[in-house]
Amino acid sequence: QAFEDVVGQEHVVETIKNQIINKKISHAYMFTGTRGTGKTTCAKILARAVNCDDPNNGNPCNKCDTRKGILNGSLPDVYEVYIIDEVHMLSTQAFNALLKTLEEPPEHIIFVFATTEINKVPQTILSRCQRFDFKRINVGDIAKRLKYVAECEKIKLSDSAAHLIAKLADGAMRDALSVLDRCINGSDTVTLETVENTVGICSYDELSAAVTAIADNDTAA
Repeated sequence: QAFEDVVGQEHVVETIKNQIINKKISHAYMFTGTRGTGKTTCAKILARAVNCDDPNNGNPCNKCDTRKGILNGSLPDVYEVYIIDEVHMLSTQAFNALLKTLEEPPEHIIFVFATTEINKVPQTILSRCQRFDFKRINVGDIAKRLKYVAECEKIKLSDSAAHLIAKLADGAMRDALSVLDRCINGSDTVTLETVENTVGICSYDELSAAVTAIADNDTAA
């Protein structure tokens, strides 16, 4: 809904919000980073914010008809912003065609590119974009967000369960939410054991017992 909902990317969010507040929007942005870190989410929030007549501290109001249309998907065209996800998959010919537009961009057009493989994007394209690197989100931030989401959904999520899901997510908020969704599965409580059973991993106690048995040469155990 707003830039504050983007977890662990404060360096990106604050810069973009300040640009919106000061009306100094770039004509092209390049969002790069691993999956599930908020690139496409930021692109969509940016699209709504620049189309908003009454932005609130850099965030879209999400109340006016145009912004609601963008938000719920009923508005098929957002003329002022073009979002190209996984832009590295464009062909060489497509990049060459895009380059001409980036060199002489129409004033009313903003491009937002997102990619997980920045090394595949031509330097000629990169040099004409304002680049933002999305970092892997740390375990603490992911766990905190999971607790917040669980609370909103009236789900009891233990601290240990949230921490384990956050570790399994490997820096990707989207992956963490996906695991949490699987763990809920109609229940209103998610414990450490729930996560271990859902994901299919051994518990700490089981691993400890196995290692101890190996160290003791206890083949039977």
